[in-house]
Amino acid sequence: MTLHVVQYSGGIGSWATARCVADRHGRDQLVLLFADTRAEDPDLYRFLADSTCQLGVPLTTVADGRTPFGVFADQRFLGNARIAPCTLHLKQIPCRRWLQQHTDPAHAIIYVGIDWNEKHRCAGIERGWAPWPVRFPLCEPPRLTKQQMLDQARALGLEVPVLYRHFDHNNCAGMCVRAGQRHWATLLEVYPDRYARAERLQTGLTPAGRKRQR
Repeated sequence: MTLHVVQYSGGIGSWATARCVADRHGRDQLVLLFADTRAEDPDLYRFLADSTCQLGVPLTTVADGRTPFGVFADQRFLGNARIAPCTLHLKQIPCRRWLQQHTDPAHAIIYVGIDWNEKHRCAGIERGWAPWPVRFPLCEPPRLTKQQMLDQARALGLEVPVLYRHFDHNNCAGMCVRAGQRHWATLLEVYPDRYARAERLQTGLTPAGRKRQR
């Protein structure tokens, strides 16, 4: 019997992926695997609770225990749009550890919620999760847009994550280090307290920042 493991991030893409997998394979062997970065918007956890209840599948949570800036401090490296060690330490390693403990690659499939606009990422993701096979349902027809996924969730009675009012993702309370300048300008406008917090944390990681703290 095959175990179907969805990387369930709290984003609308992972929700749409879980719905697709549930419709195709049922819910008895469906796992919704959430890697908690301990730095998420409170509404993400609300959406996780509401959406897993609607799907009828309990949430399986793994966590390293650190936040992204905790990882940066330990690595002595500030994550950025090109290299983000937080993804490796807070998501990939805890999830892989769970997979090693609870699944057999010969009888488990991983599902990732990237859509057809990010199809170029598929090969790298497949290599990263080997020897487990990986599937990308949102890269297949009917190739929904993110707005269509949000509309579907609303039509089913779900309140969509609040960050989608301002951003195209629901990661790290809007403070994702992979985001670009336009994103951070929006964060400064709509969540100035979060922008200031990220600024303080970043400053504390720099040599100049550590010197000022002495």
